[in-house]
Parts: sequence; structure tokens; C-alpha cells
Amino acid sequence: MKQKHLSRTMWIVTLLPGLLASVSSRAQEHAGPPETNVPSAPSAPASPTQPSGHPNDAYWTEHDRQLLVDFGGLSRFKAEDDALPAPLPGQNRVVFMGDSITQGWKLDASFPGKPYINRGISGQTTPQMLVRFRQDVIDLKPSVVILLAGTNDIAGNTGPMTLDQTEGNLASMAELASANGIRVVLCSILPAFDYHWAPGREPAPKIAQVNAWLRNYAAQKGFVYVDYYSAMKDSRGGLPATLSKDGVHPLPAGFAIMTTLAQAGIDQALSGERTPSHSN
Repeated sequence: MKQKHLSRTMWIVTLLPGLLASVSSRAQEHAGPPETNVPSAPSAPASPTQPSGHPNDAYWTEHDRQLLVDFGGLSRFKAEDDALPAPLPGQNRVVFMGDSITQGWKLDASFPGKPYINRGISGQTTPQMLVRFRQDVIDLKPSVVILLAGTNDIAGNTGPMTLDQTEGNLASMAELASANGIRVVLCSILPAFDYHWAPGREPAPKIAQVNAWLRNYAAQKGFVYVDYYSAMKDSRGGLPATLSKDGVHPLPAGFAIMTTLAQAGIDQALSGERTPSHSN
């Protein structure tokens, strides 16, 4: 009996290497070439934009660096603010607060001889303006503030924001000004069909929504509302080529329209007239 079991064991051991070799050979036939020889899938092309959605160029690199060291841009006008004397008796100083649209507005040419001060900073959003509002507006003791802001919020320049958050920041600035005896002129956001630095955000309906809120809020609070939007928009809710080269920033023809409307708004604020209570 022991001899029979020993013979059977020796037979299995003898056959096992051959069986394993056969199984291995068939597995290789069905498995295809080794994985190391399979070309890897092409990697996705590097994104031309940063996570925040704007182009990765020198301007936006500096913009993002600035957010880390001076979010509100307090350093931009600090020296000029400190050097600015108090308004003369009877002088109606006006501060224009805003982003690149305001920064690019040549106030000396548009309002010759007027004591109007430009405090626009390119790329800024409403939370950034709120940070510097005391330094760049309240402390300058103007009679009137012209507030034009919000388009960069919709573009996502400092990250995602809801329209409610934008409206809250605009309300905070307006109410801070009013509490300090400064008359408020709230300006509609300019029309924009798309943003060249943040495409695909479909800003036109969002801008219209914030503007409707601005008009109603101004009426409720007794502030002046200046409606650039209705005077400048095209059929798509954007800026036409006659008024803007890039669909966001006005050409001289666009600023000419804004100048007339802004001065009317300033005059209305100084006269103490209220904005009529009605919706867009």
C-alpha cells in the first residue's frame, strides 16, 4: 500500500511542472502584450487658466500674489490719501469707487475743473472694495461717493461668489457712506455678454439681476441710482463694439455716455432728490 501511494505522488510531482508551463503559456496568449509595452493614454493638456479661472499671465500672477499680502489693496492709494488735504469750504468732493472701469476713467478730461477723485483698482471685487472703503472713501470726507462694482464678482476674480453676497457688500458700502454723511450714488453694473479672462460664466442675466436689485435698494434707502446698463447694452445684454473693444471696458464713446449720466446722478444726490421707487 505504501509503495502504491509513493508511486502516485512521484507521478504527480513529475507532471506538475509541465501543467504549470502549459497554463502559463495559455494565459500569456490571452493576456496580450505586457502592460509595460502598452502606450500610456495621452495626458490632458495643461490648463491655460489658473484654478480661479483667469489667464495665467503676469497680470494675474501679480493679482493673485496681491491677494495674499494685501487683499483689499490698501497700499495702492495709502500715500495719496494721506497727502490729500481736507475739502475746501463749500467744495463738493466726489470719490469714484470701483474697479478697472473706474480706474480707466480719465476724470480730469470727463469732468474738467471738478474736485473728483478716482479710487478705482483694476480687477477688484466688492469684498476688496469693502476692506478699503473707510480709507479710500470715508476718510477723504467727500460729499458724494459714486459706487460702480460687481462685474468682477460675477467673473470670479477672488473666487466664487453668490449674487446675494455681492448685493450685501454693495449695501454695506452704501450704508457706511450714508452713516458718515456721504451721499450715495449707486451705479448699475455695465452690460457684459462674456468675460475674455473668464469665459463661459454667462454674466448677462446675472448682471441684469443685480441691477434690478440695485434700483430697488436705492429707492428703498433714498440713494441715487444711475443706470448705465440701459443706456449701453445691446440685444444680447452686452456692450456693443461701438462702446467697447473687449466687451467689458468702455471706449471713449462709452465713457462719454457714463459721464453725462454720472454727473446727473451727482447733481441729484447733492440736491437731495430721491430715486423713484420702481423696478427694472
